[in-house]
Amino acid sequence: MIIRNIFIDFGGVLVRTEDRIPRNRAAEKLGMTPRELEKIIFESESSLRASLGEIPEEAHWQEVANTLRLKRDKSDEITKEFFAGDRVDVTWLNALRNQRPEHKVALISNAWSGLRAFITREGFADVFDHMIISAEVGIMKPDPRIYLLALEELNASGDESVFIDDMLTNVEGARSVGMKGIHFTEPDRALQELQYLLNEHR
Repeated sequence: MIIRNIFIDFGGVLVRTEDRIPRNRAAEKLGMTPRELEKIIFESESSLRASLGEIPEEAHWQEVANTLRLKRDKSDEITKEFFAGDRVDVTWLNALRNQRPEHKVALISNAWSGLRAFITREGFADVFDHMIISAEVGIMKPDPRIYLLALEELNASGDESVFIDDMLTNVEGARSVGMKGIHFTEPDRALQELQYLLNEHR
């Protein structure tokens, strides 16, 4: 079966923490470990609610400030430093651009309400035919419904689609609805796997 559609994750794939020094420094200023700070930002109840669209991203950041017992301006400084080591993978973005229009390309991301604006602001919204963001649809990976929704939005079938994610459980969720899956562990290797799969299913 020909692969006509490429679905891809965002955090950990298209944008990754390449320099951990700023994140470590932010945590040190708060007297905590980087892991403790990451849990507050990414694994707290407010983060989950923001990812499901139950609260806006702004409300989550206010809750982070409350948890850290900081005034909002100081909390925002810490947050800015926390993300300072993150980098957008331009090689991957260009590779995805080069797959269009022969293939449709879509994002499936567990993310807060600000992601679409971030992608537009950073200038790579053109990479995607469609963006499925959990905060906008109220469903998170690996719930099979989010992959089925993504397929529906592209008028695509699972056996003509591949999904790429750095979390194996999310890849398995995609496979459960008939999509092929690539577990993203290393940028160049994953890109080679994608190209091999596309060549194999032409």
